[in-house]
Amino acid sequence: MAHYIVTDECTGCGSCAAECPAEAIHEVDGKYEVDSDTCIDCGACEDVCPTGAIKAE
Repeated sequence: MAHYIVTDECTGCGSCAAECPAEAIHEVDGKYEVDSDTCIDCGACEDVCPTGAIKAE
């Protein structure tokens, strides 16, 4: 199952996108979103998110 980002909690820092080995995270309107079709569910993004906005489905 893919991870997802709670957009209300995302500050748009980009640390998750920089850490994603699958390049599944992209900026949309100043916030970040996970492409569930590309996400390999490794959890690297969740580990680096400073606000805890990234959750596992």
